[in-house]
Amino acid sequence: MDDRQQRVERHRIELDGPATRFVDRFLIGNGTLGAALDGVPGREGIDLSLDTLWSGGPRRPGGGPTGRSLPSPLEAVRRAIADGDPVAADSRAAALRGTTFTESFQPLGRLTIDYASPDSGSRSTRTSDLARGVVETTSTSGGEAVTLHTFVSAVDDVLVVELLGDGVREPRVGFATPHPSRTEERTVGDTRWWSATGRAPASVRPSYLGGDDDEAIRYPTDVPDTDGLVDTGMAWALSIAVQPIPGGFRLVAGARSGHRGWRDRPLGDPSTLLEHAQATVSRALQRSGEALLHRHVADHRSLFDRVDLDLSASASASADLAERYFDLGRALLIGSSRPGTEPANLQGLWNDQVRPPWSANFTTNINLQMNYWPAESTGLGDLVEPLTRFIGELVDAGQRTAGESYGLDGAAAHHNSDLWRHTDAVPLDAHWANWPSALPWLIAHLHRRLDDGGADHAARVAVLQTVEPVVSFVLGMVVTDAAGSLVVSPSTSPENRFVVDTDHTAAVTAGVAMDQELAHECLREYLALAERVGDGIADVGLLARARDTVATLRLPQVGRDGTLLEWAEEREPTEPGHRHLSHLYGLYPGTRITESATPEHFEAARRALRRRLANGGGGTGWSMAWVLCLAARLRDPGLASEALDTLLGPLSSASLLDLHPMGDLDDVFQIDGNLGGTAGVVELLVQGHGGVLSLLPTLPAEWSAGRFRGFRVRGGHVVDVEWSRHRPVAATLRLTSGGVLVELPDDGSMIAIAGPGGALPTRLEDGAPAGRRRIRLDEPGVHRLGFARPPGEPED
Repeated sequence: MDDRQQRVERHRIELDGPATRFVDRFLIGNGTLGAALDGVPGREGIDLSLDTLWSGGPRRPGGGPTGRSLPSPLEAVRRAIADGDPVAADSRAAALRGTTFTESFQPLGRLTIDYASPDSGSRSTRTSDLARGVVETTSTSGGEAVTLHTFVSAVDDVLVVELLGDGVREPRVGFATPHPSRTEERTVGDTRWWSATGRAPASVRPSYLGGDDDEAIRYPTDVPDTDGLVDTGMAWALSIAVQPIPGGFRLVAGARSGHRGWRDRPLGDPSTLLEHAQATVSRALQRSGEALLHRHVADHRSLFDRVDLDLSASASASADLAERYFDLGRALLIGSSRPGTEPANLQGLWNDQVRPPWSANFTTNINLQMNYWPAESTGLGDLVEPLTRFIGELVDAGQRTAGESYGLDGAAAHHNSDLWRHTDAVPLDAHWANWPSALPWLIAHLHRRLDDGGADHAARVAVLQTVEPVVSFVLGMVVTDAAGSLVVSPSTSPENRFVVDTDHTAAVTAGVAMDQELAHECLREYLALAERVGDGIADVGLLARARDTVATLRLPQVGRDGTLLEWAEEREPTEPGHRHLSHLYGLYPGTRITESATPEHFEAARRALRRRLANGGGGTGWSMAWVLCLAARLRDPGLASEALDTLLGPLSSASLLDLHPMGDLDDVFQIDGNLGGTAGVVELLVQGHGGVLSLLPTLPAEWSAGRFRGFRVRGGHVVDVEWSRHRPVAATLRLTSGGVLVELPDDGSMIAIAGPGGALPTRLEDGAPAGRRRIRLDEPGVHRLGFARPPGEPED
């Protein structure tokens, strides 16, 4: 058992000694300002980030979209596919790609606070209080206790550090930024002020392209215009104040970037930004430390406390660790995504490198979507606003890409994006770049938001208007193949390739499983939404085309050995254990494949997952989080336990941050695994898709007893459950509608139901899979279920 597995107070991660790597730090944030803390006793180091501080600038500053002057190469690619020549299709697909890469999320810089001389050999402890959003470091100096408390307030928009204890001395503050900068220091009364201003790079080459020449990182040399604006290289400003307080000192910091919008030229003059940052800090200084903390904790807990998972009754170290991992995922989402901010990127909100791994961008072929998998189910749906806004802006930007690159109507985006809403395919090999299906996947979350039932007519119409350009592009990508089936062409399985012959591999073909699933889901959800908003709003012609297409679209196929095929036909993958599990989209996060409605595809998906794992799949944190979610849908508690052991073991850091192993290089933090793992924990305990609300579908053996409250499923139903010895004890269901099928373990227990109007009879329904049983609840409102063992069955 390592230090992380020792039983500590719930909702807390407690570690001995400081972090020596970025991945071992504690992360806090308010959606805009992020802080990664070392926890070094006496000399804290905090890496600061701003959600809108990126390299580069808008794609076409001051100009609108331009049309392609030459015919699109799309038809040439499709001819090669139809001719059965995937190697030629790969080659021709290069003409569909753009010429630029995404820009990079930037660090603001490193703040150091030298506040005590720690005793030699003394024990220091650092604690992340996930429920309060506060990090604490305790140590001793001269035999006296020293404590550092840190939080980032969304209410007051500042970083607050309190240094308390008899061993605390007046802190020496330092700030180092990798960007060219200017610093100033002044004293006003008993308050010392520091400021730093600078500009972000004009461009940053993605780290995966290698090289460390003068072009890898270019800083701007231009002068802002009379309005203070520039084309690239936005300005930034940081303001820090330190003042004495009873028992120690308090540091308050605020920051601003020059970002003005994805289409707008940013500010390159930092003077106005510094004024805003200083004003923000000054307002915070007018409040007591107690008031700042109270306001922050109340705001944080208003989100964090919406749900709770308590596995302590299991008396299992692995269950305790899973509970803290679940709590950490929610805290990270609260810290990195708030209404009005940017969405959580590949590293959420935290970064200490000018050339971070994969640019710390918005990777849209799994990672950005996974970041928001747990939002709805854990009651954090309002934190999805940045993603919703991002999708709308990506649809706007993607209309140029659909027209210029493909000669099609609608909107298209590819496998990664950035602050400036990059939508073109990047100039890389086809198996990375030629995947224009980001938007069909992203808009699935818009439909999920509507599924919760709280949206009004105007909200549904707004989603319809966002979705229609995506539907239009999807329809343009569908063709009739030689067998008469409707397939997406061209089509790739994200980042994977298949063997063509002994000398060649390829990625570009038609009818890949994931694209077929996405097209089917996109069209099906669009038709359902159009029906809900009523006549006269949706595009009549688009509706007709969508109806005709979805009715005959080819669905993924099952191979001769019973596995769900990744491509349209039997293909040998170049990486049988590939980290992406794209062909299993219909099982999770999609909902088409279920045990009851599509048993053949359900079993084929199980076989396909087993094959992937048998060949070494799931080697990254985010990939193993996806495995966990798939295991939950497959009702495979053994696989779920294995996934959790790996995800929380070798694929987590000391502070439980998700890891992406990099071979001989240091492991990389990616937030998607934390957030996907949090979603997977919910899926193990409650599911709500395919018209069925399922309680305790995939309970790991180690989770023998526990309880949860506030979990949400599709339809907006809210569920609380308590269980003991792997059997349900009680459940409360807050149903937004009637006619709900509830699926339960078939353990022989007697069920007592108290509905909104009193006691209800228990009538079993047909259709439950093996080991399960179903009841039907016909009324909306609160239903309480009690479970008792049948007469004569002995107690454990």
